[in-house]
Amino acid sequence: MIPLDDTLQILLDKTQQRSKAHGLLLHVQSGDGQVDFRGASGAAAPDMQFPIASIAKMYTATMIQQLCEAGDITLDQPVQSLLPDHDLADLHVVNGVAYGKQVTIRHLLFQTSGVADYYEGQLAKDILQGRDQAYDLDDVLRITKALPPQAAPDGGKAYYSDTNYQLLGAVIESVTGLSYDEALQARICAPLGLRKTHLIDPAQDHQLLPIYHKARRLDIPQTLFSMGPDGGIVSDTGELMLFLRAFFAGKLFSPKALSHLQHWRPLTFPREYGGGLMRFHLPPWMTLWRPTPELIGHSGASGSFAYRAPERDIYLVGTFNQTDAPRRPFSFMLEVLRLIAKHGGDQ
Repeated sequence: MIPLDDTLQILLDKTQQRSKAHGLLLHVQSGDGQVDFRGASGAAAPDMQFPIASIAKMYTATMIQQLCEAGDITLDQPVQSLLPDHDLADLHVVNGVAYGKQVTIRHLLFQTSGVADYYEGQLAKDILQGRDQAYDLDDVLRITKALPPQAAPDGGKAYYSDTNYQLLGAVIESVTGLSYDEALQARICAPLGLRKTHLIDPAQDHQLLPIYHKARRLDIPQTLFSMGPDGGIVSDTGELMLFLRAFFAGKLFSPKALSHLQHWRPLTFPREYGGGLMRFHLPPWMTLWRPTPELIGHSGASGSFAYRAPERDIYLVGTFNQTDAPRRPFSFMLEVLRLIAKHGGDQ
C-alpha cells in the first residue's frame, strides 16, 4: 500500500498540472495527529508565504469577538457610533430608505447588512488586469455608495460584501487605538507564536508565492495592503494551520462564541455564511445519496482555503493562488478527504 503522504503528493501534482495552477500548496492534519501532510507542487515550496485573501475575514472576526468579550463593543451596536469621523448615513439606501446609521456590528460580521461590495466594481477588473493601486476606507465608502445595494439589513440571507469587513477593520482600529496589523500581531500572532503572519508590506514582501489570473501574474501589493481586514494578510500553511486549529479549539475566544459564529444563513448554494465563517455542504441528492463531509472555515478569491471537516476532525489549508477558479478548492478538499478515508479504511 502506498503511504498516505505519497498518495497526497501524487494528488497534489496531478491537480496542479490539471488545473494549470502556477503553484499549489496543501497542509492537512487530523485532530489526533495521525495525519500530518505538508506539500507543494509547481513553482511553490511548502514553506512559502502567500496572500491568504478572504481567509483574513476569520482573523478580523476573531478580533471583533475578542472586543465583544472584553466589553469594548457589542454585536448590536451601530457601527456609526464607533466611527464618528465617517458619515455612514447614505452608505446604504434601499428603496429610498437610508439604513446606513442602523447597520450594526452583527450585520457586518454575519454579512447580513446588504451593503454593496466595493470589490465587485471597477476594482475587481483592475486587479485582473494587474493594475496595482492603494486605497483607504474613504475610497471604499465612496465606491460602495456608487454601487446598487444588495438588500435591506436582516433579509434572511447573507450577502457577501468586502465592505462589511473593511468597516470591521476600522472598528478594530478605532476601539484599540492600533493599526490593523498592530492589533493582529498583539491579539492573534503573539499569543499563538506566529512570526510569518502579517498584513502584506508592499516594500518588503517580494518573495511571496505570486498570484496569477490564468497565465497573467498579478503584482498587486498596494491593493492587497489596502484590502487589510477583508483580504490583505499573508501567511504560510504552517501558521495558517496553527491559527485554524486555535480558532476551533477556543484558544482565541470562548468556545461558546464559536457556536454562535456558526449561526448559518444561505449565501450562494451550496455555501452558507456565519460570523466570519463559511459552511460548505453538498446535499445527498447531489452525490448519489452518498454523504459528503461538511466543511467549515473560509476561502478566498485566489483559491486559498482554510477549512475543518468536523465529523472527521481534519483540517485543510492551502492555496491555488489563481483568481480564475476561486471554487476549485472545494472539489480538491473533498478528494483529499476521500483519499484519507480510503487509506484509513485499508489499514
